[in-house]
Amino acid sequence: QVQPVESGGGLVQAGGSLKLSCAASGRTFSMYSMGWFRQAPGKEREFVSAISFTGSATYYADAVKGRFTISRDNAKNTVYLQMNSLKPEDTAVYYCAADGRPFHSGRDYLGRAETYTNWGQGTQVTVSS
Repeated sequence: QVQPVESGGGLVQAGGSLKLSCAASGRTFSMYSMGWFRQAPGKEREFVSAISFTGSATYYADAVKGRFTISRDNAKNTVYLQMNSLKPEDTAVYYCAADGRPFHSGRDYLGRAETYTNWGQGTQVTVSS
């Protein structure tokens, strides 16, 4: 099992950048695809990005495509989310999550919250206008 812990959130002005990190415990990190979701006040949790267990495939929500970049370092058991050109509508709590099944990937599969069985506690990202 992989247990994620997020860090790197904060307050930034519109147009700025932040890099989120997700450190995951467990010796089997490289077997699991990972995802980032976010939840704004009064809204449902939504998919942001995901990366396959090898790191060879990445997926993005349309709202962040071209601005956010997901990556992973399996040697460090860490997933990153580089967020550029931030907008006020990106303000949310960002969650890192681990796929519940090893060696699975695919956009439709990783885009669903129910795919993930282990979630971090979340990190707040606030973008001021």
